[in-house]
Amino acid sequence: MVTRSLKFWASSLLYATLLRECHAQQSDANIGSELGGKLSSDASIYFPGSALFNNATARWSQFGKPNISVVVEVANKYDVVETVKYATAHNVSFIAINGGHGNIDTLENVHNGIEIWMHKLNSVQISAKGDTATFGGGVLSHQVIESLWASGKQTVTGVCDCTGFLGPALGGGHGYLQGRHGLIADNFVSLEVVTADGAIRTVTDKGPESDLFWAMKGAGHNFGIVTSFTQKIYDVPNNGVWSFVKHTYTQDKLELLFQYLNILGNNGRQRVDVMYWATINRNTDVDPVNPVIDIFVLQEGVETMDAEVSLSLLNFAPAVTVTHSGPYVNISTWTEFNIGSRACDKGDEGPQIARFPINLKSYNLEALRSAFNTFAQVTANNSALTHSTIMLEGYSNQGVQAVDEASTAYPHRDDTILVSSVIISMTAADRPAAMAFGDNLRDIFHTGTGEAEKHVYVNYASGDESLESIYGYEPWRKNKLSTLKAKYDPENRFGFYAPIPAAGF
Repeated sequence: MVTRSLKFWASSLLYATLLRECHAQQSDANIGSELGGKLSSDASIYFPGSALFNNATARWSQFGKPNISVVVEVANKYDVVETVKYATAHNVSFIAINGGHGNIDTLENVHNGIEIWMHKLNSVQISAKGDTATFGGGVLSHQVIESLWASGKQTVTGVCDCTGFLGPALGGGHGYLQGRHGLIADNFVSLEVVTADGAIRTVTDKGPESDLFWAMKGAGHNFGIVTSFTQKIYDVPNNGVWSFVKHTYTQDKLELLFQYLNILGNNGRQRVDVMYWATINRNTDVDPVNPVIDIFVLQEGVETMDAEVSLSLLNFAPAVTVTHSGPYVNISTWTEFNIGSRACDKGDEGPQIARFPINLKSYNLEALRSAFNTFAQVTANNSALTHSTIMLEGYSNQGVQAVDEASTAYPHRDDTILVSSVIISMTAADRPAAMAFGDNLRDIFHTGTGEAEKHVYVNYASGDESLESIYGYEPWRKNKLSTLKAKYDPENRFGFYAPIPAAGF
């Protein structure tokens, strides 16, 4: 049922009809009567001109922003089915939205599309045995963390509170607990998936559609909408206590710092209880001329970080140091990825934020210095790009590497560092310069690897990467993914997030 007053309905119809091209022949009245009549009583449809439409379509980044004409706020899996069937019957593009953080430029291929707003599907139910939990497909990361924490449980999640849980998971999903338990997707037990034909499929590792289960773990954006899923969960150890330190350094310490991070990484055998983030950004309070380096380090299970981990960082004479200790649920506040932080800002307008990722196994110090110098020069000479940053994530990797690399669609299990140049530009006019800047930084890091292959994390992709770099260079991977695409989505209805062509790539 469509919940709106007759007066508001009429004004929305007029506004939307004037605004949209594709739906000129398929009017809002038809959407309301044909689709609205098939939805549950708790579902709603919103058109441009309403606050609820604006809220539903608000994005973290204007880069990769889809063009949405209708929002369907679904309340159960059958609402998803009916919306998919309606969109397919009328040849209208559609996408499912949770946290609104996807920012790959292929999303811009959605024109006058239907947004399937998933946020009401946010249930959490822990099993009687306490070893799994079943979540609604629209649940956000902080809802997963907080709901499990209240029962003394945890699972692998992304590191930002306000992102959808499934967005990262369908691309693999890195997080603080991956050293012990693998990627988010490695912990899937079963998935309830609405595929392009409108069918509801329950897929598992051993079931009749185990091939789809394989694909959903690393390339899942291409194959369906997950309405619910069951995930492995774990007891919280050591009362869930963690220690945290953030050091800020001037640029002259760069080589010392990343040489130490190479040692901490230990050739892919970083301590399972320790992980870090590093960023290169501008902070004029510390250095009014040059970018600075921030190092965030987390250690599990201790209130005071081991000297083995923290002493070298202190010996490098940071300009600023901040420390915390406390429960796991506080980490996002310490790292400034909590609800209400800048990382969770969304709106109808705002900056264009594009990421240019590349995976590494260790840091090449010469390449790092070259990237730093390029970053310093461009952000000094172009004020529109000055808020950009280079993000360098070093998670423990034992749990990721313990999973057979052929057992999931996620392709890059031997890579231990996620580098992402996050280029923030103020307007669309700055986009060409931003793209050139991000690609240049990525090329510098890639040259430093000495490898022909360029490995990219799909959840950070900007959209100009090769499909091999995202989904793997092995011929069998490419063949398997394209075959499954032809089987489950032959008309490419799910073709807006790093799309895989059915004919191969």
